[in-house]
Amino acid sequence: MKRLIAFSLFALFSAGILAGCNTVDGAGKDIESGGEAVQDAAS
Repeated sequence: MKRLIAFSLFALFSAGILAGCNTVDGAGKDIESGGEAVQDAAS
């Protein structure tokens, strides 16, 4: 029973880490595209 609980917690923690990485990656791409739009407008 303890193994099942430990595995479940590990799986939830891993899923949270992966989801967080995807979110930060997506935000970085949005900021980058916004910066490129400002740079194009300045040119």
